[in-house]
Amino acid sequence: MAFAESTLPHGRWLRIIKHPAVRIAVPIVIVVIAIFALHSLAAHVKWVDVKADLLAASSVSLLEALGFTAISFVGISFYDALAVNLVAPSKVPFRIAALAGAAGYAISGLLGVSYLTGTAARYRVYSSFGLDLASVSGIIAISWSGFCSGLALVFGSLLIFHPSGLSAVLPIPPAVETGTGLVILGGLVAYLFWLATGRRQLKAGGFSIPLPGAKLGAVLTGAGLLDLISAALVLYVLIPADAIQNLPYFITIYFGAVALGILSHSPGGLGVFEATIISGLGVSGRSDVLAALLLYRVIYTIVPFIAAVLGLSLIAGMARRRELTGGAKTIWRAFQPLVPPVAAGIALLAGVLLLVSGSLPAEQSRLGVLRELLPLSFIEVSHLVGSITGLFLIVVARGLYRKLYRAWVVAMGLIVLGLLASLLKGLDWEESLSMLATLAVLGLFRPAFYRADSVSVFRLNETWIISTLALLAAAFWIGLFAQSHLSYRNALWWDFTWHGDASRFLRASLAGAVTLAVIALNSLITGKASRKRLEPIPNVVRRLVTASEDTEANIALMGDKAFLVSDDESAFIAYADTGRSLIAKGDPIGDAKMAKKLVWQLREMADRQGKRCAFYAISLRYIPVFLDLGLSILKIGELARVDLRTFTLEGPSRKNLRQARNRAARDGFVFEVVPAAMLSSLMADLRSISNAWLESKQGEEKGFALGAFEEGYISNFDVAVMRSNSGEIVAFANIFKGAHLNELSFDLMRHRPGGPGFAVDALLAELMLWSAAQGYHWFSLGAAPFSGIENRQLAPIWNRIGGFVYEHGEHFYNFEGLRAFKEKFDPEWSPIYLATPGGLATPQIFNELNVLISGGFRRLMK
Repeated sequence: MAFAESTLPHGRWLRIIKHPAVRIAVPIVIVVIAIFALHSLAAHVKWVDVKADLLAASSVSLLEALGFTAISFVGISFYDALAVNLVAPSKVPFRIAALAGAAGYAISGLLGVSYLTGTAARYRVYSSFGLDLASVSGIIAISWSGFCSGLALVFGSLLIFHPSGLSAVLPIPPAVETGTGLVILGGLVAYLFWLATGRRQLKAGGFSIPLPGAKLGAVLTGAGLLDLISAALVLYVLIPADAIQNLPYFITIYFGAVALGILSHSPGGLGVFEATIISGLGVSGRSDVLAALLLYRVIYTIVPFIAAVLGLSLIAGMARRRELTGGAKTIWRAFQPLVPPVAAGIALLAGVLLLVSGSLPAEQSRLGVLRELLPLSFIEVSHLVGSITGLFLIVVARGLYRKLYRAWVVAMGLIVLGLLASLLKGLDWEESLSMLATLAVLGLFRPAFYRADSVSVFRLNETWIISTLALLAAAFWIGLFAQSHLSYRNALWWDFTWHGDASRFLRASLAGAVTLAVIALNSLITGKASRKRLEPIPNVVRRLVTASEDTEANIALMGDKAFLVSDDESAFIAYADTGRSLIAKGDPIGDAKMAKKLVWQLREMADRQGKRCAFYAISLRYIPVFLDLGLSILKIGELARVDLRTFTLEGPSRKNLRQARNRAARDGFVFEVVPAAMLSSLMADLRSISNAWLESKQGEEKGFALGAFEEGYISNFDVAVMRSNSGEIVAFANIFKGAHLNELSFDLMRHRPGGPGFAVDALLAELMLWSAAQGYHWFSLGAAPFSGIENRQLAPIWNRIGGFVYEHGEHFYNFEGLRAFKEKFDPEWSPIYLATPGGLATPQIFNELNVLISGGFRRLMK
């Protein structure tokens, strides 16, 4: 193993670890191991005994568990409330921040992957109060600091005092144990002392996150202590006293189980958590311990989620009836964005209930009633339908999370189907009532689902595949556990009888596994969201491009964009559909009044399709409209334009251009502008120059915001060429012309490798002089990316990133050199912007833009 590690570069290990197959395989392996371990540990336990222990649970223990759950969530709510007060004082009410922390954890506790779903839920709340991604990141970081310092206090204390029994978990000498504890507590004290020495900030590159003072740090540590200890005590009071050696030992096992559960990606660590607790405590084969773990799931995971659902449902109902005033209205405004993830959790919970119900034996007394009314075939089909419906509800939950209207319709239909199946398979009226309640809540949440994504609602991403597989595996284990009194035989598969619970369970499990396999395979094969099929460029677009004074409008003729055209054909927007976003290139072209309407139409179209909407390389002209859309405006560079009315080649800064033009004239080189109508005879020659130029640069063609050498595209424009005295073309540039002689610019400027070094400079000088002679007002030199962006501490986070790239990215691209070259022409600089949804969507938009323009990071680096 050591040799293998030494022969693989670090970067290759990272690529292996980040590979989708590895990211899926590792959690699945953990889940599978946990399920097998759980099955082995509970091999001698019977379901009837677990049911008896559930019914015999002490009411005092249940009340204590509920009390400790409430205390734990108080600690969780203090994380965010204190962090918000530090990062964004007076911007978010204290009660909103506290509820956001508690609700985010309640949602993530049920859906799983807490670092993803919990963070997203809190971001939705805080962004409604105007907090940007940097502020939310700071809040989450400070919240985690409270959790980590609380954890350090607990473990440091345990190691120092090393109570009896702890050595069974940590088999190390007492001196080492005490020394480690002293180091941990010493680090915590040093951290608090460091905070006390002044206002501290955590800095990384050009970014900084404010850290709490010593007093606030101590309070956060207390909140962490309250959360961690109370969460452990919820299970502690439920498990029989004789199953636990002592409290410190139990707490250590508990935290280890939580950590493994998080790594598994299983919702709430289902299966992994239970197996770790049973194994760590050494209590295999005990029905009362399994009953305690089941009660813990209900009390610490499901009860807080149900409380969040009831609160959100109540305020949603009041909002529908327009009865909200004052503080209630503020709460609804803050928590309305949580409706989709909560609805996803409801569907997930309903699906799990149907799956687990299908794995457990039916009540024979109720089956006896059905036996008098229905044939056996109805019971068999209803049982199978109920289990498959449960699986589909878990799958559709992702569509609800994404606000898809079709997912809501399908979920409502599935819940009705589950309700009927619950009654027909065994008169399970309790389960039917829960389906009815789910139906009512989802019906109340209907306005939140409006998106019309064209992709299937049964398509899953990697994380959701893992979670669904974990839930199906857990339901399968529950079935094996409930039917453990029967020995397996092949005949069970074909046993159709009124008492054939095991047979029905096996058939339903197989059908569920096959269904999930088909869904997962289809999701992985068709993993990319659908894109709009490109159509030929409409004539109205060509007409409006010709009539536009902005030369950048010509890039719309590349053929790699779709078009949104106004009803009266007076304006259009050119955009690309990445499958996840609709990204427009530049300002709308045409009539300003209709252009504003088109901006709204594109935004609304993207929203209906469940996609983001962004506008790339826009000017100041329509900024108010983009702000009205709720988009964030980020500066991404500056555009250089030269005033041709005063342009000359005189002066020291233009010495190279002047010398190149004079040298070309002396050597017999000739400048010529070839009209578009006469290009056909030159196209092969121009292509050979372009291909040779690309090969010499070891580059590939760009797209979206930059032109590429495509004959259908190049043939739209006049082309400026530089010919040698023998008539051979050595350099060329296609010309963008603005209407009314307002502006002229070029797109591709390429030269023949091995030709004279002055050819490109001479071509540019001649083209600018020719433009001035034709009467054009401006000559556009194009954009300088990331130029003019302030990289200051108080600037928005993405401005700081852009400024950092501009200052330190010369290894990949000569940003400063490009601006310095254009500066020699004494141009007028005007800013260009990106309008983006902001927050967590911003880096995704940047990545999609990189793919559109350069084909991805590999091609960009090339």
